[in-house]
Amino acid sequence: MSLPIRVARKRNAPVPLMVAPTPPEIAASYGLSVDACRVPNGLQDWDQWRDQFAPLPGAPTGAISSMIYTSGTTGNPKGVRRVLDANSAAAMARLARDVFDFSPGSRMRTIVTGPLYHSAPNFFGLTAVRDGGLSILQPRFVEEELLALIDKHRITHLHMVPTMFVRLLKLPDEIKRRYDLSSLKVVVHGAAPCPVEVKQRMIEWWGPVIVEYYGATETGAIVLNNSEEALRKPGTVGRAMEGGVVKIFDDEGRELGPNQVGEIYIWLEGFPDFTYHNNPQKRAACARDGLISVGDVGYLDEDGYLFICDRARDMVISGGVNIYPAEIEAALLAMPGVRDCAVFGIPDEEFGETLCAHIEPDSAARLGAAEVKAFLRGRLADFKVPRVITFEATLPREDSGKIMKRKLRDAYWEATGRRI
Repeated sequence: MSLPIRVARKRNAPVPLMVAPTPPEIAASYGLSVDACRVPNGLQDWDQWRDQFAPLPGAPTGAISSMIYTSGTTGNPKGVRRVLDANSAAAMARLARDVFDFSPGSRMRTIVTGPLYHSAPNFFGLTAVRDGGLSILQPRFVEEELLALIDKHRITHLHMVPTMFVRLLKLPDEIKRRYDLSSLKVVVHGAAPCPVEVKQRMIEWWGPVIVEYYGATETGAIVLNNSEEALRKPGTVGRAMEGGVVKIFDDEGRELGPNQVGEIYIWLEGFPDFTYHNNPQKRAACARDGLISVGDVGYLDEDGYLFICDRARDMVISGGVNIYPAEIEAALLAMPGVRDCAVFGIPDEEFGETLCAHIEPDSAARLGAAEVKAFLRGRLADFKVPRVITFEATLPREDSGKIMKRKLRDAYWEATGRRI
């Protein structure tokens, strides 16, 4: 049964339901059948409905904003409804300029490598088009295809996530040398922690064009760093931009000093406020002193540079010791034969939680649990080495490339009647 039919049967309110047919490029990339891509009988075809109307004679009036949903990698996705005001356009323009290096009339050329229903690819792709630039939609991220598109279209700007870097770096050297990437001016990445070694190798390959930001769907980008800062301060996601505020608080709400780990709270001056769709309580719960937390844990160093330890929900407490899986995942990604991985806590009678790693090997790799543990023991303290290691042909992930870690973790906790 198709998703539109399930939605149609479950909805109670008399809300019109329209279905967009699947484009042939998406069908080919995901191996979908012709029948699965058609609009089901009895439902309204979006394209046909839209084409009934004459185009608007001019630009639409009033502030228009989409409702973007958060990723939902650690919990259920939340709809972020933006509260637009007279300052919103100026704030968005500053964000486009300072983070993405967009300037009016630049006619930048880009490839959208992530889904447009995620906030950053959506903002990136739409801003490029509105400025009259070239915006190519890659139906699905394919490593060599991306390099070929950069070469063919002389791409200047990209938005990526670290998983894409990892996969690109695993390409054979002869493929990497095959394509001319010299047109690239700015390659922005965010959405997930980037292992230090991965960042350094990408800068060596593509040059000092790599820029990282930290923020969220709710807040926009607040923190920024360039390639020089990334090499000088390995592991940082940068410092607060002009008008940005970053503070670290402990569990009792006390602001922490340099190098003290706590929950990260952020805000950007002038950026439009938000609420969660049908969940104002959730919105109130994430605020402190006018700042917002999306559940990340980290610290500021003595120079004001922010370092992310992990998601608060992903932190594992084993025998009273705090363990951050992101550190272990970064070490695993440096192991030959590891394509991707997810580390999380699972129930343990003695310690409360113990570490578990699900690993997606390269297609030609032959890895064993003992080999993985030996590799990690050469890089991490013994208590950070996962006790349980499972190999997966494919890890569950969103179209953006982010792993749906909760789908892996929930299977271990369901029988215990608890989540931690």
